[in-house]
Amino acid sequence: MRCTAAQALVRWMAAQVSLVDGVEMPYFGGVWAIFGHGNVAGMGAALAEVEAVLPTFRAHSEQGMAHAAIAFAKAHRRERAMACTTSIGPGATNLVTAAAVAHANRLPILLLPGDVFASRRPDPVLQQIEAFHDATVSANDCLRPVSRLFDRITRPEQLIDALPRAMAVLTDPAQCGPVTIALCQDVQAEAWEYPASLFRKRVWRRRRPVPDAQELAELVARIRAARAPLIVAGGGVLYARGEAALAALAEATGIPVAETQAGKGALAWDHPQALGAIGVTGSDPANRAAAEADLILGIGTRLQDFTTGSRRLFSPQVVLAQVNVAAYDSAKQDALPVLGDAGITLESLAEALADWRVAPDWAATGCDRVAAWNRDWHTATVPNNALPSDAQVIGALWPTLPDDAVVLCAAGGLPGELHKLWRVRVPGGYHAEYGFSCMGYEIAGGLGAKLAMPEREVIVMVGDGSYLMLNSELATSVAMGLKLIVVLLDNGGFGCIHRLQQATGGRPFKNLRGPAPAIDFVAHARSLGAHAEAVELRALGAAVARARAADRSSVLVLRTDPDRASTIGGHWWDVPAPERGE
Repeated sequence: MRCTAAQALVRWMAAQVSLVDGVEMPYFGGVWAIFGHGNVAGMGAALAEVEAVLPTFRAHSEQGMAHAAIAFAKAHRRERAMACTTSIGPGATNLVTAAAVAHANRLPILLLPGDVFASRRPDPVLQQIEAFHDATVSANDCLRPVSRLFDRITRPEQLIDALPRAMAVLTDPAQCGPVTIALCQDVQAEAWEYPASLFRKRVWRRRRPVPDAQELAELVARIRAARAPLIVAGGGVLYARGEAALAALAEATGIPVAETQAGKGALAWDHPQALGAIGVTGSDPANRAAAEADLILGIGTRLQDFTTGSRRLFSPQVVLAQVNVAAYDSAKQDALPVLGDAGITLESLAEALADWRVAPDWAATGCDRVAAWNRDWHTATVPNNALPSDAQVIGALWPTLPDDAVVLCAAGGLPGELHKLWRVRVPGGYHAEYGFSCMGYEIAGGLGAKLAMPEREVIVMVGDGSYLMLNSELATSVAMGLKLIVVLLDNGGFGCIHRLQQATGGRPFKNLRGPAPAIDFVAHARSLGAHAEAVELRALGAAVARARAADRSSVLVLRTDPDRASTIGGHWWDVPAPERGE
């Protein structure tokens, strides 16, 4: 088939299919595009030809559209993805932050930035970054360290090899992450005789590696010998669709379960074995169990410092085992590694432990602590007459939403409070970007989550700092008819860092807006096409009802106290405090 390189690329994309719960769905949910110098003539023309089978969505920010693509993949549990195409200069470099988000969170996204002329006829071309020491460098080389796979297409036939390699990375449970294919702009428009086989339908299935028999047997023996085992459920449980297997194992054995940010929702909040969040932003029941456990079984977690309390939460004598599809993660902190799919491993453990149950006193301790935690939860979230805290907003918001609602957050103090306090009823109901904790992810991420789950109510909780950093995709949500409910907590600046600054011995310095004029967030949101209103905490329920009935995205603005955070739960976080002389 004779076609341009850009035509070949988009036709290949349209032919990739994912098998999700036995149903074939397009692997690529679409392409986000901001056209400019370097991608409008090649990729733009090619995408226009296939819009019926591979839709193109226009955004307002390259970083924002990539965040939306990342959230789409997360909501689809990595079984589907999206692509982003940009111009060759600032459009490409605007992808770097989002690529780092995808890399840290192990989420697939295909990045297709334009690049300089391969022929070098017009050299230096508009927007070209000239590296005086290396003539082969372009702006896209910024994406190398935050890409799982990086390639630059300098001849049209290179796609024949590059595209299958890209798909192999995107669909691999251990290696998936951002793939960058930089497209030289002259090559995009160059025609070639491509083999028809490149465009055949290709069905991709979720790979489920079976754990090694010897590793699994050793893990079973360690669990049987343990007096106080604890499961730490990470995002890998949800990506493997292993939540039912986790619940079954916990019920059959009585082993308590704590959850990371990415794993939150793997068990319903009121499940008998659910201890809640673990780590720096964790609950008392989960953290006390982790400190007392003699065996901790991490399942699908990368054990970042918030999970482990900067490695101070677990006892030095504890046996740490790690079930993970990635060898890199399974061996962290000298753990007993079990390389395999979280769901299959959980099913195998349930079978091997069918005649075993945890000691009654260990199970009872967890139940008593959860009951006390629920009382503390009520105390922390009940409203009063003061300017509300984030925790009080959470307490007022949670009862107003349906069971399958999705709450989404990313940076600042909100992820910590939500990790401890939000009560997830249905898997997928909690969507936190806390691998990179990227300010500005929230609204764009909500857009991607809504695109993936249009039938579910998506609630974006965002602070005023993040909102001001990246809010343009609110207009995109209105234009696309993808309704979000944005709960904007205005504490006058970067309240979380304001508190951290003082907690480490500093004085308040440049984190709050201070005497600057108040920002009219309601007027701003309305100017982007959304409904918006300022809300008092006591009236939040009625405002949410109006937002749910509205025909477009709504922004509910609440003033909150920058100096207040909940004092329940939590654990040590290793943050440097400056040494001071006389």
